Amino acid sequence: MEKDAEFLEYVVKGLVDHPESVKINRTVDEMGVLLNLDVHQDDMGKIIGRSGNTAKAIRILLRVVGMKNNARVNLKINEPEGGRKSTTTTDDVKSVDDVIEDLKI
Repeated sequence: MEKDAEFLEYVVKGLVDHPESVKINRTVDEMGVLLNLDVHQDDMGKIIGRSGNTAKAIRILLRVVGMKNNARVNLKINEPEGGRKSTTTTDDVKSVDDVIEDLKI
């Protein structure tokens, strides 16, 4: 596992109640490194934080780790199965990353 993924795993497992459910998938392309994060549905709030502040801080730290290794590192937090209970149609529902992007994080 690369340093950026190891760092993410260490930070996330320290925040969540279900560290055994933390899964990280690392892909590299011409845009840089993409880390896809899956966590237990009960831990989503801990990873996102109030107003997205925890997710923003994790992303900033990953950028610093990436700069140290001359790579652009991005984080995508995947929505867990059954994670969102909503009465809206699926066309109206935004992903966690879309909401955070709307917050200009």
